[in-house]
Amino acid sequence: MFSSAIEAFLEYIAIVKVLSTHTIQAYKNDLLQFEEFSKKDVILTTSEDLISFLATIKNRRTLNRKLSSINAFYDFCIKSEFKKDKPNIKSSKTPKTLPKFLEYDEIKNSISLIDRSKILGLRDYAFILFLYATGARVSEGINAKKSELKDGWFKILNAKGDKERLVPIADEAMDAMKIYLEKRENLDDYIWLNYQGSHMSRITAFKITQKYLGVSPHTLRHSFATALILGGADLRVVQELLGHVSISTTQIYTHLHRQDLRDTLVKYHPLSKRRVSEGAC
Repeated sequence: MFSSAIEAFLEYIAIVKVLSTHTIQAYKNDLLQFEEFSKKDVILTTSEDLISFLATIKNRRTLNRKLSSINAFYDFCIKSEFKKDKPNIKSSKTPKTLPKFLEYDEIKNSISLIDRSKILGLRDYAFILFLYATGARVSEGINAKKSELKDGWFKILNAKGDKERLVPIADEAMDAMKIYLEKRENLDDYIWLNYQGSHMSRITAFKITQKYLGVSPHTLRHSFATALILGGADLRVVQELLGHVSISTTQIYTHLHRQDLRDTLVKYHPLSKRRVSEGAC
């Protein structure tokens, strides 16, 4: 059983901040782990407790995520006057890594093998194209409704932090969705249903992309953004389509663009070609 302060914090981020169920669960897990480690009510923890806890975590990204969860909790406690101050511990710098992505041909070749003679095959084919065409988060994808589709646009409601955005859907994905919906007998407003005719879960979404592509649904979001950036799309447009609050979140994809420019230069510029040629001698 967790403390009343943690319970109040989880209620706050759910109702006031309107964070996703997945994010709330991550906060909960981090705080419970810290509380269990310190063997005291988390509201009574000290800087020494936090340092000792963080010292047990070897992966810097995991450490930063847990520190972020705990800091957010402490900020809430100070604001709610549960606690007077909080430890001042900065996050550890982590190297920037490029997000994994798939190219269109990889996706197309893989999903071409799906048996679309059955309703679940039609669903899987359309679902993968939908994620790749919209760049939707998995939570946004599985919660998509027929009533949110209009004239080739997908209206994403309460995507993250009570936001709303419109995303156009490519014709190929839209055609696949129409075929799936026409063949589906269930009249539920949710687009993506499981084999029992109920609302698709995150686990089912993961199983679909893992089965055919060997990746998580989030990789299709990265693939969507990467395709746009490498195609020359403006970073602000990509930010809007992804629903990023800050442009800094979207800027990770500029590294991909720079790498693409470098590869192009090495391949086609006469000086680069000459250098490669000389190195082979």
